[in-house]
Amino acid sequence: MAIKRIMVVDDSPTERHVLNDFLTRKGFEVIIAENGEQAIEKAKAEKPDLILMDVVMPGINGYQATRTITRDDSTRDIPVIMCTSKDLPTDRIWGMRQGALDYMVKPVNLEELLGRITQLGAANNDG
Repeated sequence: MAIKRIMVVDDSPTERHVLNDFLTRKGFEVIIAENGEQAIEKAKAEKPDLILMDVVMPGINGYQATRTITRDDSTRDIPVIMCTSKDLPTDRIWGMRQGALDYMVKPVNLEELLGRITQLGAANNDG
């Protein structure tokens, strides 16, 4: 399955704008969520092909939202890449344990992110 629709989850308007602008220019449809609650709702309603999830957000944080999304029958097949400023090895391990497929530290290298999205789409086409 090619990745066409990406949900960006971040409480920072700047981060949302940067990712939305970059991904839109690369031909992706972008769905925006400003917090974990919106991410869970929109994942169920919109069924994006990929979710880019911040961790540090008010209310439901990115770890909790990722765990909810990856364990719900209706959304468990949506891959999640954590994009966060938390860069300790334990943060990365915890993110992966919540169901994240990948983990990138902010500021996210946009070309590296694009490479990971492309790899993920190719891997999904193989399976």
